[in-house]
Amino acid sequence: MSGHVGFESLPDQLVNRSIQQGFCFNILCVGETGIGKSTLIDTLFNTNFEDHESSHFYPHVRLKAQTYELHESNVQLKLTIVNTVGFGDQINKEESYQPVVDYIDAQFEAYLQEELKIKRSLFNYHDSRIHVCLYFISPTGHSLKTLDLLTMKTLDSKVNIIPVIAKADAISKAELQKFKIKLMSELVSNGVQIYQFPADDETIAKINASMNGHLPFAVVGSMDEVKVGNKMVKARQYPWGVVQVENENHCDFVKLREMLICTNMEDLREQTHTRHYELYRRCKLEEMGFTDVGPENKPLSLQETYEAKRHEFYGERQRKEEEMKQMFVQRVKEKEAILKEAERELQAKFEHLKRVHQEERMKLEEKRRLLEEEIIAFSKKKATSEIYQNQSYMASGSNLKKDKDRKKISNAQVLEGGSKRASESMRAGSLLYGAQLEGESRRARESLRAGSLSYRAHPLPQH
Repeated sequence: MSGHVGFESLPDQLVNRSIQQGFCFNILCVGETGIGKSTLIDTLFNTNFEDHESSHFYPHVRLKAQTYELHESNVQLKLTIVNTVGFGDQINKEESYQPVVDYIDAQFEAYLQEELKIKRSLFNYHDSRIHVCLYFISPTGHSLKTLDLLTMKTLDSKVNIIPVIAKADAISKAELQKFKIKLMSELVSNGVQIYQFPADDETIAKINASMNGHLPFAVVGSMDEVKVGNKMVKARQYPWGVVQVENENHCDFVKLREMLICTNMEDLREQTHTRHYELYRRCKLEEMGFTDVGPENKPLSLQETYEAKRHEFYGERQRKEEEMKQMFVQRVKEKEAILKEAERELQAKFEHLKRVHQEERMKLEEKRRLLEEEIIAFSKKKATSEIYQNQSYMASGSNLKKDKDRKKISNAQVLEGGSKRASESMRAGSLLYGAQLEGESRRARESLRAGSLSYRAHPLPQH
C-alpha cells in the first residue's frame, strides 16, 4: 500500500468492544466435601465469596452454581462458580459423577438451542458452559481413588480438566513429588486427557511448556493474613511453622493462578467452544440426521440435507403407515377369527342347552302324565272310600241306637235294684235304732227302780 489506511486499529477496536461487552468465565470445582474448594476459589480471586457450608448427608450429588460480577481496572468479569455438593459422600459412589456430566451437557444443550433459534441473541446470551474443571485430589500420597479416575475419564471429552492436589501442606515435599509422578503415570496409563497449556503461541510457549511439567499443581488456599518478617502475607499458620500461599517454595498456588487466570483464561474459553462444544454439537446434529457429505462423499448444503431428511422421513412415515395398516388388518382378521370361534362355541353351547332343555321338558311331561294318572286313581279310591265310609256310618248308627236302648234298660234295672237295697237298708237301720232306744229305756227304768229301793232303806234324818 502506498499510504495509511487505518485497519491497523482493528485489534484496538476488538479490544474496546470486548471490554465493553465484558467477559464470562465458568469454573467447575469437583472434589470431596471439606477438601478446600471454596477456600481455594476465594484465594484465587482474592475475594470472600459467600458460600455456606454444605451438609455431608445428601443422598445424591448436587451442583450449586453462583454467579458474581468482578471488576479489575476497566475489565468486567462475570464469574460463575459451580460447586459439587456431597461428591464422594455416598456409600455407593458408582454414579457420583453422573450429575456432573448431566450438568455439563445441559449447559451445552442450552447454548445449542439458543444457537439454533431463528431469532437468536448470542451477544446478550449468558454463556453458562463450563470453561475449566478444577479437580481436587486428596493428598493421600498413594494413588488416585477409583472414583477420581472414573470421573476424570468421563469428563475429559466434555471439559478442560486441571487436576490439583488440595491441602498440599499435609505431606512432605519428597512425598509430594512422588505423588505427582504417580498421579500423572496413572492418568496417562488410563487414557485420561487433562488440559495441556498451549505451546503454539511463541510469547507464552516456553512458560506453558514448563508449567505442563508441574502438573498436577499442589496448592494451599487461605484468606488469613499472617505477619512474616515485616509484611503481612496470606498463609496457614501451624504450631510448627507457617505455610505461605504465594510462596512457590511452599506450594504451586502462584503457578496455578498464573496459568489459569493471567495466561490461559482466553484459551480455556476458546477450547471450550471450539473443541468440547463442537464435539457435543456435532454428535447432536448427527443424531438429528444432519451431515456434511452425501452418500458419495459429496458436500451437501443445509437445504439438500433438509430435503434428504424430509424425503427420508416421508418414506419412513409411509412405511410405518403401511406397517400400521397391515398390522391393523392383521389384527382385525385375528379378532374376526376369535369372534367367529367364540360364535361357534356359543352356537354349540346353545344347541347343547337346547337339547338338554328338550330332554328336561320331555321328562317333566312324563312326570306330569304319571302324576295326573296317580291323581285320577287317587280320586277313584277316595270316592270308593267315601261310599264305604257312608255305609259304615249308617250301620254304626243303627247299632248305636240299639246300644242306647240296651243302656237305658240296664240303667232302669240298676236304679230299681238300688231303690230296693236302699229301702231294705233303711228298714234295717230303723229296726236297729228302735232296739237301741228300747235297751236304753230299759236301763233307765232299772236305774230308777234301784234308786227308790235305796231311798227306802236309808231314809233322811229329821231335824
